[in-house]
Amino acid sequence: MQVTTSETATGLSARSLRLSDLWRLLTQNRKVSFGLIVLGFFLLLAIVGPLIVPQDPNAFSPDRLTPPSASHWLGTTQTGQDVLAQVIVGTRISVFMGIAIGVMTMLISIVIGLASGYYGGWVDEILSMITNIFLVLPTLPLAILLAAFIAYKGPLTIVIVLTVTGWSWGARVLRAQTLSMRSRECIESARASGESDWRIIFYEILPNEIAIVAAQLLGTIIYAILAETGLEFLGLGDITAVSWGTMLYWAGNNDALLLGAWWWFLPPGLCIALLGAGLTFINFGIDEIANPRLRGKRKQKRLENDKRPATPPEFNEAQIPVEQA
Repeated sequence: MQVTTSETATGLSARSLRLSDLWRLLTQNRKVSFGLIVLGFFLLLAIVGPLIVPQDPNAFSPDRLTPPSASHWLGTTQTGQDVLAQVIVGTRISVFMGIAIGVMTMLISIVIGLASGYYGGWVDEILSMITNIFLVLPTLPLAILLAAFIAYKGPLTIVIVLTVTGWSWGARVLRAQTLSMRSRECIESARASGESDWRIIFYEILPNEIAIVAAQLLGTIIYAILAETGLEFLGLGDITAVSWGTMLYWAGNNDALLLGAWWWFLPPGLCIALLGAGLTFINFGIDEIANPRLRGKRKQKRLENDKRPATPPEFNEAQIPVEQA
């Protein structure tokens, strides 16, 4: 009992040490830090934004198509709706839908990719065939067709369509990585010791692929937000709901660009671009942390910059070597 307690304490200390090292690496990487600040801002805006601006985003007012002012910080639409209220409420729908689609898509990719790469044989053949079918299909046109022919128009339709059409690429990458890991000595020893297949897959193989999973998750969230915005911009979502995509849809249908109402379409567009940039910076930073070569190049470049003199040395004629003179 005493040995078990010490082993448990050792395991907890090692785990806390790994978590502290991971947090230190994440906070020291400028790309990850910037991306986390941007992502945290939009998450905070989605959670507490409607409480700060409780105005109804669909409420009409006599101030129609007015530019930004003290009463309407981001102006109004053609029907007098406040653009700031729409941006804040749309942040909740767009961000949470993107995260939900990314998580669901990544879970399907993990299950299919790891199972296909670990079991092999007929299981790998069947799962690889299904994955290849979805890989060769054009994702965005297929999503447009599915969203157009489904009778129900709403967030649930977009979530299902983008989840069904977006998991295949991640599953293919995880399958290839699992194929290279299943024959390693640690996996063979775990199999020889009687560990179950699901424990080997999720406790031995998956932790070694966390960097790939995290990078794919961030990429999938970016794709989901852009695809969701594109489908709603085309009118394939619920146009009565307020989101960044429906804001662009109504701005396009009411000729906001021709009317010079830049405050109508520019805020949601900038929010999409800024959130995508933040997630991309996190993705690049995780790639640098997980890849020792990139991390080594980054450290070497930092050392070279530190060793570089601030100002070039000055030489007079007496200090010039004879060969150069």
